[in-house]
Amino acid sequence: MEAALSLPFADPSGVRFAGERIVLEGFLVTDEAAVRLAREHADPGKLLADMIEIGARVLDREHTGADVDYVKTEFERAARSLDAEFVERARRVAERLDAKVDEVFGAENGHVTKVLARHFGDESSVAVQHRVQAVVNDAAVKMREDLRRQFSSDSETNPLAGFQRASLAVIKQTSDQQAERLAAMTGELTKLQLQLGELRAEKEKLTEVAAAQDKGAAKGRTYEEAVFEAIDAIAVSRGDDCDAVGDTRGQGGRKGDVVVAIDACAGPARGRIVFEAKDRKLSKNQALEELDAAIETRSGDFGILVVPSEDELPARTHPLREYNGDKLFVVYDPEDRSRLALEVAYGLARARVLMAREESGGLDTGALRAEVERALQAMEDVRRIKSQLTNASNGIDQARTILDAMAAGVRAHLAQLDALLSVEAPPTDD
Repeated sequence: MEAALSLPFADPSGVRFAGERIVLEGFLVTDEAAVRLAREHADPGKLLADMIEIGARVLDREHTGADVDYVKTEFERAARSLDAEFVERARRVAERLDAKVDEVFGAENGHVTKVLARHFGDESSVAVQHRVQAVVNDAAVKMREDLRRQFSSDSETNPLAGFQRASLAVIKQTSDQQAERLAAMTGELTKLQLQLGELRAEKEKLTEVAAAQDKGAAKGRTYEEAVFEAIDAIAVSRGDDCDAVGDTRGQGGRKGDVVVAIDACAGPARGRIVFEAKDRKLSKNQALEELDAAIETRSGDFGILVVPSEDELPARTHPLREYNGDKLFVVYDPEDRSRLALEVAYGLARARVLMAREESGGLDTGALRAEVERALQAMEDVRRIKSQLTNASNGIDQARTILDAMAAGVRAHLAQLDALLSVEAPPTDD
């Protein structure tokens, strides 16, 4: 800022103060800028008043700034002095404080360290932890002794006395009950042992009976008996004689289980059919050998192997199919309550025997063969329908009706076959 120029007054005594105002008399302004501005200004008096006011304010600010710089300088000096004095005093205080701390808390000679070592050190016999441990040990010993005396007494002061008495009573009661139960169980075991002995004896008897049944021709006796009963019922209706010969020895052995003598009820037998009942599976060759041996042993003309299910037929064979002209296989299940297949096999074998006899000259062999074929065809239909009944669940009633009708047809064919076979045979030379 440009420094303000002073106003030279002609008479310094012309400056007077009137309250809050200054009265100037006879002053002279020689500043060129002020003179030039006053000449150019419209109101020189007002301009001069403004100049004086502005100059006064500038001077006042300059004097104030000078005072502030002085105060600042003095304050900084005093602050530096105070800081140095404070640092010195703080150093001395810290040294004294360190000395006191070492004196009180020193690791070796401090008062607090010595007191702590005396009261809490492991080497000190009067340490707090040792005293506490000793007190706790004494209290534990006393508590154990008190508890032992309390729980071992039978007085009411023992809280377990009632529980002990109740437990002893329950244990005694349980022991008595177990003893009673053991005594009862011992009696039951004795009875069971006796029953077991009886069962073993009975089992041995049954084993002996089964072993006897398994010997020789008696093997499969139960199934043989069922086959015999069915064949006997068929034979009676035709006037044939039926005999169970499984236990009777024939020519060279006991092969053959049932022998049917055709028309033997009315006179001499016109032929013999041998039945072999097997409740186990044989090979085809074994089955044929069994039938050949049965025919030879029983002097038969035709052999039939009877098995309880198709699964037990010889491999690669079919039911009601002739083999070697004098043998066939048939399935008969006693639990099925149907003798139809056995009746067909019986009728077919009977027809074959009579047609092969010399006295069959009076028989219509052509009609017989045709009727046999029709019977076999009808039986095949029956077997097919029966298989469908086994595998299907819908329409079973209708299928059974059809089956019964076909079975009736088969029986009609068999009746016709018997009628054809009932032709009186011509007299023989015998």
